[in-house]
Amino acid sequence: MQTAFFVDGYNVFYGLLAGTAYKWLDLPSLLHAIAHENDPRSVAAGIHYFTSPVQPALATRGETSKRAQDTYVRALKARGVSIYWGRHRVDHRRAPRFVSRKVPVSRDDQVDIWHLEEKETDVRLGIAMYRLAAQHYWVEQCRTPVEQIVLVSGDTDMTPALEALREDFPHVRIGVIVPHRKGIERNPPGSLKNAADWMRRHITPEELAANQFPSRVSTRKKPAVKPDYW
Repeated sequence: MQTAFFVDGYNVFYGLLAGTAYKWLDLPSLLHAIAHENDPRSVAAGIHYFTSPVQPALATRGETSKRAQDTYVRALKARGVSIYWGRHRVDHRRAPRFVSRKVPVSRDDQVDIWHLEEKETDVRLGIAMYRLAAQHYWVEQCRTPVEQIVLVSGDTDMTPALEALREDFPHVRIGVIVPHRKGIERNPPGSLKNAADWMRRHITPEELAANQFPSRVSTRKKPAVKPDYW
């Protein structure tokens, strides 16, 4: 069963990897293992990774964070992952001041903030899933049509895209891998589950530990070396 994966990179990082020692994740290895566990017939037909460049001015480690992201992307590319870039927008906003959870939100008590927003990633990802299904449906000479699309995200904004796939291409199986670590309580994304044929709700620390890149990943140029602080 030819399976294409569509990955929300920021969702994976902040939902699964941030604060862990597993950031140097061998994503292809992990996704192949989960899909094979769900159905041993699954064969990878491409991994599509969507993200936006780190903004050094707002990153914890500044330029070091940007270099770490760039290095990881080079490692992914070396393993055949296709990368798609969105962008960030930073602008001035006013927002209600947070005092404590016991104090309700008040529009009368606002502060100035810098608002960081990722743009275009969700739209690019949703369109890419739909276009792939459409291309394989209409191109009769396609000898290895994609039979399964797997979304790697817990973002319920992706639900309409999955619903459109189910309605227009009912022959395509839909899976969802939610990038949440086991042991951290989160509400399951019910709308995504309802739009999919199967869902993996979490990933264990043992799975993350078992699917790490070697410290040096060979590329066409200089090796991608695991960042020291990762």
